[in-house]
Amino acid sequence: MWTPRNLKLSTRSTTAPSMFVLSGNLHGGTVVASYPFDDSASHKMQGYYSSSVDDNLFKHLALTYAKNHPVMRTGEPKCPDTPDETFEDGIVNGAKWYDVPGGMQDYNYLNGNCLEITMELSCCKFPPASELKKEWDYNRESLIAYLEQVHIGVRGYVNEATNGTALPDVSIVVAGINHNLTTAKFGDFYRLLLPGTYNVSAVATGYMSMTVVGVQVVEGKATELNFTLAPLGNEPTGGITVPFTTTTVPTTTSPPAQPEHQPIQPQDFRHHHYNDMELFLRRYSNRFRSIAHLYSIGKSAEDRELYVMVISDNPTVHEAGEPEFKYIANMHGNEVVGRELLLNLIEYLCHNYGSDPEVTQLVNTTRIHIMPSMNPDVCVGSIWYTGRNNSNNFDLNRNFPDQFTTITEPRQPETIAVMNWLKSYPFVLSANLHGGSLVVNYPYDDDKQGRTEYSKCPDDKVFKQVARSYSQENALMHKGHPCEDLYPSAFFEDGITNGANWYNVPGGMQDWNYLNTNCFEVTIELGCVKYPKAQHLPMYWDQNRRALLQYIHQVHRGVKGMVIDIRDGTGIPNATIMVEEINHPITTNLAGDYWRLLVPGTYHLTASARGYNSVKIYATVPEEGVELVDFRLTRVRSEPNGQAPKDPGATQDPAEEQFHSFIKDLSLGQGLEQLVQSTATESSFRYRRYKELSEFLRGLTLNFPKITSLHSLGQSVEYRTIWALEISNKPDEPETAKPKIRLVGGIHGNAPVGTELLLEFAAFLCINYDKNPTITRLINETRIIILPSINPDGRELAREKQCTSTVGMTNAHGKDLDTDFFGNASQRVVEAQPETRAVMDLILERGFTLSVALDGGSLLATYPYDKPVQPVENEETLKYLANVYASNHPKMHLGDTGCPSNVGNIPDGVLRAAERQSHMGSMKDFSVDFGHCPEITVYTGCCLFPPAEQLATLWAENRKALLSMLVEVHKGVRGMVKDKSGKPIVGAMIVLNGGVRVFTAEGGYFHALLAPGNHNIEAVADGYQQQRQEVVVSSYEAASSIIIEFDMDNRIFGLPREFVVATAAASMTALVVTACIIWCVCSAKSNQQKDGFHRLRQHRDDYEDEIRLGSKKSLLSNEFQDESESDEDTLYANANKL
Repeated sequence: MWTPRNLKLSTRSTTAPSMFVLSGNLHGGTVVASYPFDDSASHKMQGYYSSSVDDNLFKHLALTYAKNHPVMRTGEPKCPDTPDETFEDGIVNGAKWYDVPGGMQDYNYLNGNCLEITMELSCCKFPPASELKKEWDYNRESLIAYLEQVHIGVRGYVNEATNGTALPDVSIVVAGINHNLTTAKFGDFYRLLLPGTYNVSAVATGYMSMTVVGVQVVEGKATELNFTLAPLGNEPTGGITVPFTTTTVPTTTSPPAQPEHQPIQPQDFRHHHYNDMELFLRRYSNRFRSIAHLYSIGKSAEDRELYVMVISDNPTVHEAGEPEFKYIANMHGNEVVGRELLLNLIEYLCHNYGSDPEVTQLVNTTRIHIMPSMNPDVCVGSIWYTGRNNSNNFDLNRNFPDQFTTITEPRQPETIAVMNWLKSYPFVLSANLHGGSLVVNYPYDDDKQGRTEYSKCPDDKVFKQVARSYSQENALMHKGHPCEDLYPSAFFEDGITNGANWYNVPGGMQDWNYLNTNCFEVTIELGCVKYPKAQHLPMYWDQNRRALLQYIHQVHRGVKGMVIDIRDGTGIPNATIMVEEINHPITTNLAGDYWRLLVPGTYHLTASARGYNSVKIYATVPEEGVELVDFRLTRVRSEPNGQAPKDPGATQDPAEEQFHSFIKDLSLGQGLEQLVQSTATESSFRYRRYKELSEFLRGLTLNFPKITSLHSLGQSVEYRTIWALEISNKPDEPETAKPKIRLVGGIHGNAPVGTELLLEFAAFLCINYDKNPTITRLINETRIIILPSINPDGRELAREKQCTSTVGMTNAHGKDLDTDFFGNASQRVVEAQPETRAVMDLILERGFTLSVALDGGSLLATYPYDKPVQPVENEETLKYLANVYASNHPKMHLGDTGCPSNVGNIPDGVLRAAERQSHMGSMKDFSVDFGHCPEITVYTGCCLFPPAEQLATLWAENRKALLSMLVEVHKGVRGMVKDKSGKPIVGAMIVLNGGVRVFTAEGGYFHALLAPGNHNIEAVADGYQQQRQEVVVSSYEAASSIIIEFDMDNRIFGLPREFVVATAAASMTALVVTACIIWCVCSAKSNQQKDGFHRLRQHRDDYEDEIRLGSKKSLLSNEFQDESESDEDTLYANANKL
């Protein structure tokens, strides 16, 4: 390792610093220069580029070594063990080459001021001594060139302004590069940088920060940059900024020295009403962009933004492993202390970041979300209950779904926005700031009986711990005697209380957090006066400042870690973490990371996920801090007919592997959301009648002829065409190997929103084809069939802004088309309507993997059946598909929209159709029963025919969900059925879990959607042995392709064919021999004069005719009787007499 000593650019000499600046770690085994990072959070074994914020600098350093090495620079080491291994330019990112956790070069970079790379010098790790001279010749110039790189970037000293003493441990911050280093013992620093212009800051605890802008870094030498820092005075300041010059060293005026560091305290103490608060938030978001980001989670009842300020070192993204924390205040409009405290907290965190160790650590390790006002509509006075409720006069803290009580009041916009927010972020800990008492209140807030008594939740100990962490830092609260003038008898031990033990609060926010998310929330009552005078606000800050910070620290207690797929190192989302004896599971985030708050102790943890074997681990939670516990899960796999599992290392088709990665990226994290944001299109929304709709569809085919094809399925009663638009890269070819999705709108003419959404969706896809790579890939891999309006006659009758009118619901014959789909003639009373017949014929073509129908009049997704069927076959899959749509809709998944047609809360916004309105003959039931295709119905809004101005909002709400269906159709299980010779078998039946059936199409292909988990598949075809296989379906992975290969069925009646054939042959031989014997015996007897068998003749003419014809067969074909000789003679004589 190198540390610059007596640099030529320096104006003075000094003892060498103790901190390393640049390092090289020499290895053997191949010939390449490897640079950080050496591993990644996912620990994928190979191929994952794990870049640092100094990635370009590391590549420059690695290239410096490689280009001076005659073998390394070729990128082709040609080592005997790996002859085909190559490295572009002779360098490689460590993790992309292979994952190395615990490597030295990463440790140097993350924990010191030193940049290190690893040089692999030769294929042979221990070559003969005779080779050493050659190795020296190869590496000499590289070693020298690399050594010279220690003198690039900026270097200098940081001194105290009043007495000139050196300042150690000062942070040197380069704007735009989130990797700081610190000064050494003598205040010296060395920051390696590539040529360019930079803004460089020096930040130290107890000193005003100093920023030099426009620092010029040139190639080949270091730029000198010295700082002098002034101690902080009593006045707050954001630091000093000066321009960079090459001839002067900036200095500052020296205020009086302070004995120890004092954080900057807020100065802005006043009551902020909405507009004032908005400007405050915008100002701090703009001024502290590197750590502060302002966003809105929705709007209040009066359309005011519900603002949230997030403060973190990387505020705009969730970082795996970093917990999310939130504070909410002003839920009740007249309880304003919390709002002002949170604005003070924003000010405090922003001003003290980089100078105060505690603040810096919290901001660097936590993503802190702060909502100053959840109820911004109400401007109130100091009267006790004035302005408590929202502008619709509902108490927001009685408006959330409750576990014990049905909340009948309509869900308010603020409540819906917060519920949606909480389900969008992996919050771990939260507090809701109120006023009116002085106590921390924890779940549960109510109980089944509605009595005032202790209602204990499974995590009672954790809640007590976090509640005390706040109350103990508030001297008045901790005493437990709040509001002694108002409530002299009130007492809360340690300043905390169980909610229901204080008083019952059904519909409260804190319980909803705990029961419906991973987040633990308490309610903090900040004081007896709900709206104190502004002059008292500094007192509230002084009382609560330490408590507010200490409570944030609690998010770093318990256990945290990753749940990882051991096969590829990727995180597993929605895995469940269970703690033995605590009945409250939490789930992993999209990246596979989790946090589980626990009190100190030893616990038995279990991680489980669908399709994986569970893993159990013992973990001990320390008194302070968090225990890191990672889980590595193995997939559950079994092969056809009980065969041994195949080699997991078998090579996957690269194209298929790439597509799996594509689907996974869209299914996890912000993949779909990023797609939505990157594909905004200009739209002019309006309702289109039949003629304009037809012109629009033709226009799509004229403008995008390569990816669209328009077909007529038939005509309506009034002879309007039922159109079907196909979108794919080969729209006129069947391509049975691709999944096929059907999107249907307008089955009820009075609900045309679905029609307009599908027309916009079609245009959206076409316009973004060849422009957006994700949309292009989805279209290339999918056959999309859009039926925008299957009831055009009814649509012509319907009128805009009619939310409940039934005019236009039926077709021209007055028939509700969603009651006209019958597959059995016995169920049909009259002939199918022409619109129904057209759609039924399309469904009966089969080949569809998924169908989505859009309707109106509610806000939920329903799944089959509409008819009253118990139980529903394959219900888990059908419900899962509806859940996918609802979860990607910003409102639907909340389960309560206030629609008059909705009864109570609908969990996750998903309902079995018959529970909403049971009826026979529905399209979705027909699709499942006769088309063998799952179909869900999505109700896009409460109003059947809303004003056209609302279409843009409805499109924004449904676009992501519609795109999620194009992703979902690629999941489940797919494959091909063939015989031993490789011939595809068409029409083979694939039985899923012993019930649902799909059939193979041309080419032997099949595709079936299934809920995540383990599933049994049986393949049946005439003349072949039945095949069984178990598959594992993931919620975020594309369907794995399986091959089912049939053997000829060599078993008859369950016995081997050879045995059955031999037995049959023997039986036939025995029968033939027996028949011959019988024939011989009969022939012998027929030659006797009296053979013992004579016909009982009833008339002479019969006998004469038989004799005349000479037919023995006629004699033998009638009735016979066996008699004694005497009887025979008598009867025969009598017959002759006749």
